Order: sequence, then structure tokens, then C-alpha cells
Amino acid sequence: MKKQFLFFLFFFSTAVSCLWAQKNVTTFLLEAPQLQTTKKIWLYLPENYAQTTKKYPVLYLHDGQNLFDAATSYAGEWRIDETLDSLKAEIIVVGIAHGNEKRIDELSPFKNEQYGGGKGTLYLDFIVSQLKPYIDTNYRTKTGRYHTGIGGSSLGGLLSYYATITYPKVFGKALVFSPAFWINPEVYARTEQIKTLKSKIYFMCGDSESETMVSDMDRMASSLNTTRCSCLHLTTKRVVPQGKHNEKLWAKEFAKAYLWLF
Repeated sequence: MKKQFLFFLFFFSTAVSCLWAQKNVTTFLLEAPQLQTTKKIWLYLPENYAQTTKKYPVLYLHDGQNLFDAATSYAGEWRIDETLDSLKAEIIVVGIAHGNEKRIDELSPFKNEQYGGGKGTLYLDFIVSQLKPYIDTNYRTKTGRYHTGIGGSSLGGLLSYYATITYPKVFGKALVFSPAFWINPEVYARTEQIKTLKSKIYFMCGDSESETMVSDMDRMASSLNTTRCSCLHLTTKRVVPQGKHNEKLWAKEFAKAYLWLF
């Protein structure tokens, strides 16, 4: 019986190890001189990446701690890898760790009088100048704007939208979940100044997040749509009934956003 138990234990441990080895999410560190820090990066590769010579589109997502593993998240994970695996999605996802207590600084493009912040432009410069070139050099990517997306939730949604209107030649797609437009209303004025924007933008929020979440998102989407014809189908907007401001909502809605964008 003891030998049988040891054999079972060895077999079980080996199976678990094999399953873990097959997991297609890895991490690495990359210097971010603009922010005077080092960023942890999560990298998801398609299941068939090693078996092909294909090039893939790339989606950059903020708050990397919350994307792939509940153990590293604040309040649940987005289940990005499980979702994309189930869809047999052919895309590379790059998750960028937030700065913990510096999260507001990094994910807001303008300084808020009450909450601070305002280093979002430096954070975006890190993505455009350091991270994207690194990914494009070391992995098989489709480098053009039509194949490059950026996304996030709350402050990450705010900055993803801002990234698209600031770097339209870099980001051709944006996943904008529960955007915190209230903290930086200056973005509305920036939107009104846009003459042309060909990026696809997916807006989503829940109707149970805050008193102004839906109206703020509607205002931004409407403002954006005045700059381009709705016939182009570059903007979509979704309001989820009973949706709350949490990872559960964002995880549930990720597949819909991915399929529409890519």
C-alpha cells in the first residue's frame, strides 16, 4: 500500500508539473527609466506559438497583477489566459504591473487636485519607447497600429482611451472598461480637438458602478462620434445591467471586447 501511495504521489506531482510547464504565461522585468523603476511584465503567448512561424497582433493591458492569477490580484483575476485559450485566440497579450501606491500617478494623464497623479504620459512613453520595441524585437508580432491594442479598467480604461488619442499611429484599438473619466475631465477637451481618429474603441461599464459612470462614458463616446462617421463602425458601447466596478465584471466582458476588437 505504501509503494502504491508513493507511486500515486509521484505520478500526481509529475502531472501537475507537466501542466504547469505547459502554461503559456511567463514574466520578466524591464527597466522603466521614465518612472525611475523596474516593471514586472506578464506575457501570454497563443497555445500554438511554438509550433508556427506566424506573426501575431498584440494587446497591452494595464494592472498586470489582476490579469492571469488570483494569487497576485487585489480582488480576483480577469482569467485572460483561460479565456483566450478557450477561444483558440491568436494574439499576444502583454500585462504591465501597476505601481501599487503609485498607480494613480502612472495611470492618470493629468494631475487631479484632490488625488494627485499626472504621470500617465511618462508611463505611456515607457510602453511606446521601451516595452513595445522589446516585444516586437523578441517575439513574432504584427507591429502596425491596426494590430496593436491597449486596454484596461477604471484608471486603466481612462489611460487606454487617452493612449489612443495621443498615439494614434501606435495604438489602433482600445479596450476601455469602466473608465475613470471623472478624475481627469481634461480628456473631454482633448477629444473635442480631434480631427481624425481611425482607432477602434470598445467602451463598456456596468450600470451599478457609480452615479456618473454611465453618463460619463456616454458623454465621451458621443463626443468621439462627432469627429467621425458612425458608418465606420469604429466605436461600440456596452452597458451591463447590474454590473459593478470589479474584476468579476471585467473578466466576464473581456471575451466580447476581444472578439469585437480583433
